[in-house]
Amino acid sequence: MDYRWYAIQVTAGHENKVKGLLARRIEEDPRPAEQKLVRQALVPVQEAIEIKNGKKVMVERKLYPGYVLIETTMSQEAQHLVNSVQGVIKFVGSAKMPQALRQDEVNRLLGIVEEVADAGPKEEIPFMIGQAVEITDGPFSDFSGTVEEVLGDKGRVKVSVSLFGRPTTVELDYLQLRGH
Repeated sequence: MDYRWYAIQVTAGHENKVKGLLARRIEEDPRPAEQKLVRQALVPVQEAIEIKNGKKVMVERKLYPGYVLIETTMSQEAQHLVNSVQGVIKFVGSAKMPQALRQDEVNRLLGIVEEVADAGPKEEIPFMIGQAVEITDGPFSDFSGTVEEVLGDKGRVKVSVSLFGRPTTVELDYLQLRGH
């Protein structure tokens, strides 16, 4: 059987619920694994670090909100099975025929999922070069300065502050800063 990857549009915020319902239908399908209508369902996610209440928190972000990827053989029966799942809006493609994802797209999407698992979460630092900031913690608290460099891989920011009337660069954790 020829399995291909397809994207289905689902109700926003219900991606994991639809994935779970599809997984249950896959389990309940009495056919052997190589003959099932739908082989698997996937919600591509990426781990990221956000700041909530002044603390670093690990969150999972959906790469494509409102979409679920499925691996299936395209047939009337498979289309009916997927479209009958609560929360599914439609297959992505033309009105009559769903459009399969290209193999390079699939490799990239599946590669993103694997890369994220290997690389770990990446921190998103909410400051830009040239931005005015206030230092809220540490020995330079209550000083104001300008962002000179953002070190995303370390989660740190280099800030230029005026110390005794001279510009001085200090390296701080981005949690010690507040934007103006």
